[in-house]
Amino acid sequence: MTSVSPAIEQFELDYAAARKSALRMNFLSSAVFAICFFAAAWIGGFFDMTDVTLANGERVSMWKIWAGLPRLGEYLYKTLPVLHWDTLGADLANWFWRWKVWLELLIETILIAYMATLLGVFGAFLLSFPASRNLAPNAIVLNVTRRYLEIVRTVPELVWALIFVFCFGVGPLAGVLAIGLHATGALGKLYSEANENADMRPVEGIKASGGSWFDQVRYGIVPQVIPNIISYTLLRFEINVRASSIIGFVGAGGLGQEIRVAMSLQEYTDLSALFLIIFVTVILIDTISEKVRHRIIGLTGKGV
Repeated sequence: MTSVSPAIEQFELDYAAARKSALRMNFLSSAVFAICFFAAAWIGGFFDMTDVTLANGERVSMWKIWAGLPRLGEYLYKTLPVLHWDTLGADLANWFWRWKVWLELLIETILIAYMATLLGVFGAFLLSFPASRNLAPNAIVLNVTRRYLEIVRTVPELVWALIFVFCFGVGPLAGVLAIGLHATGALGKLYSEANENADMRPVEGIKASGGSWFDQVRYGIVPQVIPNIISYTLLRFEINVRASSIIGFVGAGGLGQEIRVAMSLQEYTDLSALFLIIFVTVILIDTISEKVRHRIIGLTGKGV
């Protein structure tokens, strides 16, 4: 009978203890997740009940979410236009009957997003370096810069838009400032993370040769992070186009004001036309952005 060496026996004991600890941790994590899930669902009203009248006149009680789902389908059905093959041209013309106004507002929406993205990139680029742990001059500058970026990205664009509409009145200016300020906070975090992941050896070499903090950033960090910055910027521009089409709800310009009018007047087919315009625009911007990103970082897009 062969005897097991003490090292193997100890390994088996340690493995069994580690496995038991992992199983215990998995069970505890699953229990915490389940508790949080049901608590969030309860607070969110997923288990609320409501009375519903069936087609036969019977009054029953059911979960509110199941009672409301058919109404969602009904709402979406109302937004669909009536199109016939024989009169397709006239039906499409009737569907997009305000296309000239919508085209002008679409251009305004894209310009709002473009200008806001420029403002966001400028502010985020400047603030990303003092907000990086490996580049901040001291802890005070690091914490102040990070707290500022957190504040401006925590407040939603709609809230910023309301503030700027109050200050500057209705129009695209409020939208540009609202989206630009929020984009500064969001891009500042992404840029600073790219800075922190950069190779610090070039920075140390520039510092050892007597280079200033600006020289270290300019020649040691920026060349490394430019591809990431461009990629994040293009992605943010796509997000800003969607945001600029929404903030019009509060008078900040763009297609959002037409969406608000269509919803208030219950012009459901106008809503679907506006959503289709925004959807196609976002697809085009995403496609162009992807090609630009691939060209910049040297990818062909084939199997990569």
